[in-house]
Amino acid sequence: MATQKFSKSEAIRFGWNTMKNNFGFFIGLLIVVGIFYFVSDFIIVSIKAKAPILSSIMSIVFGVLYMVIQMGLIRISLRFCDNEKGKFADLFSCFPLFFKYLFGLILYELIVLGGIILLIIPGIIWGIKFQFFSCFIVDKGVGPIEALKKSSAITEGAKWDLFLFNLLLGLINLLGAICLLIGLFATIPTTMVAWIFVYRKLLVQTEII
Repeated sequence: MATQKFSKSEAIRFGWNTMKNNFGFFIGLLIVVGIFYFVSDFIIVSIKAKAPILSSIMSIVFGVLYMVIQMGLIRISLRFCDNEKGKFADLFSCFPLFFKYLFGLILYELIVLGGIILLIIPGIIWGIKFQFFSCFIVDKGVGPIEALKKSSAITEGAKWDLFLFNLLLGLINLLGAICLLIGLFATIPTTMVAWIFVYRKLLVQTEII
């Protein structure tokens, strides 16, 4: 398969412009997500000592919701990359894909863990190779194994660039955190959309759509 290419600066620029043009939406989105995470953690910690069984059940329930939210954020980012407007309703719109995402995540983490055990480097390579499995599940509705295969296909020949790009996204969010965490309101949407932008760029260069 031919080497896949993308521009890191173009992706960051697209993410930044999308964030600026929809800043109010992203502020509201991050506040909603942040409140949900805070409240769920508070509930679990508050009842853990008095009702450990209930605490365990709530942990499972909130864990499911966390994964649904992660898929929702991907769907929202996909909308922006498709020149559509993101919707708050998308945040909890991926319940039907939960088990596909769960099994895909388990397989992905097992693959990466296996690679780390094999002297770390393979884990990094495989982590990059299969990183877009969640995008395929949300975007195309495919199963976990097919999603991993498709991620492997679109990252062919682009792993080094993706490694550098992921580092760049991490540094951008680190800068946002350094700015008294307030900067994260700008950097998280920027990097989230930029990552999906790269997924889209790599996807159109293949014949697996």
